Amino acid sequence: MSEWKIFHLDELADIRVSNVDKKSQSGESVVRLCNYMDIYSNDYITSDLKFMEATASAAECEKFKVAQGDVMITKDSETPDDIGIPTVVLDDIDNLVCGYHLALIKPRKNVVNPIFLSKQLASADVSSYFSRMAAGSTRYGLSNGAIGRTRIPLPPLFKQNKIAVVLQTVDTAIEKTEALIEKYQQIKAGLMHDLFTRGIGADGKLRPPREQAPELYQQTPIGWIPKEWEIHKLGYALESVVDGPFGSNLKTEHYVVDPGVRVVRLQNVSEFVYNDSDKAYVSGQHASFLLRNKVVGGDVLIAGLGEERYPVGRACCYPDDIDPAINKADCFRARCNPNVMKNRFFMLVLNSEMARSQIRRYEQGVTRPRINTGNLKRLSIGVPDIDEQAQIVAKFDTAQSAIQVEQNNLEKLRQQKLGLMHDLLTGKVRVKLNEPSPEMAGG
Repeated sequence: MSEWKIFHLDELADIRVSNVDKKSQSGESVVRLCNYMDIYSNDYITSDLKFMEATASAAECEKFKVAQGDVMITKDSETPDDIGIPTVVLDDIDNLVCGYHLALIKPRKNVVNPIFLSKQLASADVSSYFSRMAAGSTRYGLSNGAIGRTRIPLPPLFKQNKIAVVLQTVDTAIEKTEALIEKYQQIKAGLMHDLFTRGIGADGKLRPPREQAPELYQQTPIGWIPKEWEIHKLGYALESVVDGPFGSNLKTEHYVVDPGVRVVRLQNVSEFVYNDSDKAYVSGQHASFLLRNKVVGGDVLIAGLGEERYPVGRACCYPDDIDPAINKADCFRARCNPNVMKNRFFMLVLNSEMARSQIRRYEQGVTRPRINTGNLKRLSIGVPDIDEQAQIVAKFDTAQSAIQVEQNNLEKLRQQKLGLMHDLLTGKVRVKLNEPSPEMAGG
């Protein structure tokens, strides 16, 4: 650590707080505007990003023009946790100007590596400092002085350069993995459409599209489906479906710390996959009064209430490797008659457009749409035989497994990044780096 020194940010860079808004004024120059969400959503600003068009005065264009190697941070936000989020500009982008609620930081590159500086601004110590310094009640902001006084630990420039390469390499791996997950998600969405419009034929493959083999399909009130499928109300497949306990029977005041009996809540129900990151418990004694609401592995969990970005009626299966639980209100627990439908196929049906389009017609509520179990049972669904259901589930699970592998890889990379940032950005842990090469030794 002896070779590391502490600097204030204003000793390392020129800091400019932008006042360029999104409005377009006649007589001003047309510019690309780098906005709050551009910074918040991207570790790196590159030329392939889409920027909004606005106008700026000649003086604003001169002062707030964004150049390669610049760093920007969010200066204002509705919560102190979102203050000081950094990004670094990797490309020269014509006519790009830093927008309102942001601070433009122009590093002295003979002293500090821009990527290294951006990572320091994202570190836990600096984030904590920004949260403490953020002033406000309904909206929070950093003063120019607070930004300038930010303490930045620096090793020699050649080490900054090497650390920047290591962290950028991890970021690139994370970005590629995220892109692969997005690709697999799109493939899965297309597969879901095909599975619930074409199904699996006797040869174990998707039936040919209706345009190629119309004789394989039948027209029904829910659209064209394979002619072997039957149309039934959703309740036909159910052995049972229960809502959560009456409000006073299960409230947050009943929660206990682990060990206890798990409570399945709305936030645990994601499309296709159970979200195990949110955990709540009640005592075994209290759970014994709620046996009607017992949830075991393989049960289908259905969201009776919609949330922002999460549709009402989304469903997943409760994992087999988690102890039994009880379901809370607005989270339905369903079990199918095994001679009619497999639970996992039923879960896929609920996440398909076949069911989702009907659920939208039954939604109630204004700010948060909801559906009750009575209307849920009224949905019309196409039902293949048990063997074809199993084949459909197997096809889906193959696609879902590929996504899960990459999501596990992504989590490992994110944890690796956190560890590297702690080790490489503090100097508290001695990390062996190669000796400086002539091109990276700096001034």
